[in-house]
Amino acid sequence: MVLTIGHSTHPVEGFLDLLRRHGVTAVADVRAAPYSRFNPQFNRETLVGSLDARGIAYVFLGRELGGRSEDPAVYDDGRISYERLGRTRAFEKGLDRVERGAAGHRIALMCAEREPLECHRCLLVAPALEARSVSVAHVCSHGGLERHSDAMERLLALHGLQDSNEDQRLFPRSPAERITEAVARQAHRFAHRNKTQANDSTPPGRRSGELHP
Repeated sequence: MVLTIGHSTHPVEGFLDLLRRHGVTAVADVRAAPYSRFNPQFNRETLVGSLDARGIAYVFLGRELGGRSEDPAVYDDGRISYERLGRTRAFEKGLDRVERGAAGHRIALMCAEREPLECHRCLLVAPALEARSVSVAHVCSHGGLERHSDAMERLLALHGLQDSNEDQRLFPRSPAERITEAVARQAHRFAHRNKTQANDSTPPGRRSGELHP
């Protein structure tokens, strides 16, 4: 199983205790920029020192699995499209590294957001890993674990897409179809937006029928 965690505003000792509680032996940093203006204890160099003192390995995967990109082809009107980003070779290579690393380590994918449903680690990376039959769970700020499937149930409820609501449809959608819609809605709210890419990044004919996070 691979874990995810958001460093949020935790003091570094509290963050390290969460890792220890869940047996984490390696942190894979999936922030596109591994620095925090308001929580400098999680700046890359500082964090590496803190982890090393606890015997926890660190690897930076923000270039492969980060929620931002310098490639204009993965933007839709200035907003990152998780669907396009997830199809890139770099993203696939990042998943490969996580899979290989999970064979010898208890890995936690780390980003900044406290709530997994507001972060690409849950909306993009976790589904891609589970599609490869890698189980994922999210470390909660209170210390518990939430299975990714349970997080998706929360997401469906958040957007009113539970089974009970589908019963009224003439052609009810599958759970996978409803989750896809819920992820798209959530990504539209939280995916990175680059105003310099707005209005000029979508190739002709690509908009209709695509996921637009």
